[in-house]
Amino acid sequence: MQFFIDTANIEQIKEANALGILDGVTTNPSLMAKEGITGKDNIYKHYKAICDIVDGPVSAEVISTDYEGMMREAHELVEIAPNIVIKIPMIKEGIKAIHSLSGEGIPTNCTLVFSAGQAILAAKAGATYLSPFIGRIDDTNWNGIELIREVAEIYAIQGFDTLILAASIRNSRHIVDSAKAGADVVTCPLPSILGLLKHPLTDIGLAKFLADHAKASK
Repeated sequence: MQFFIDTANIEQIKEANALGILDGVTTNPSLMAKEGITGKDNIYKHYKAICDIVDGPVSAEVISTDYEGMMREAHELVEIAPNIVIKIPMIKEGIKAIHSLSGEGIPTNCTLVFSAGQAILAAKAGATYLSPFIGRIDDTNWNGIELIREVAEIYAIQGFDTLILAASIRNSRHIVDSAKAGADVVTCPLPSILGLLKHPLTDIGLAKFLADHAKASK
C-alpha cells in the first residue's frame, strides 16, 4: 500500500519525505487556503514547489464545475510538472472530464466519493485513483472502511484498474483498517502517519534497554 500525505504544508511534506516512506501528495483548495496560498499564480507555484520535493504523484484539484472549465484547468495543471495528477470531483461533468483526460493519457484522481455506485462510474470513466472519504462517511454514522472493502471487492471482480485511495483519514487506526480492507493508497495528515510509530510497549522496552545499557557501562 502506498502512503500519500494530505497537506499543502511544505515542512510537513519534507518531514514525511525524510522518513523514506512517502509515495505522493494530495491537496485541495481548503488545504491551500489553510497555508495562506491564494490566487491562481501562487497556487500553481506552490504545486511546483511540492513537485520539486516529491517524485511521486501530486494531486492538484480543479475548481471548475463545468466540463470545459475542468479540461482547461487540467491542461494548465499538467504543464506544472510531469508528476501532477488531476483531482476532479465526482459529479456528472467530472465523469465526462475524467473520461476525456483518460483518453489523453492524463492521470486523474476522482474525489468526494461516498458510494460504491460512484466508484463504479469513476472506474468506468478511466480514473487513475478513486478517493472515498472514509472519515466523512463515519461522521454520518455509516462505515467508511466498509465502503473501501465493498469497492475493493467490486474492482477485483470486475477487473477495474482504478486504484483505491482512502482519503479523509482521521487517525492511525484508519490507515491500518484501510490496508486490511484493500486500499491501494492512503492519504493522511502527518500526525496519523507518525502515530503508526507509537506503542507504549515500544517506549517501555526502549527505556529498559537504555537503563540496562547504562548499568552495564558503569
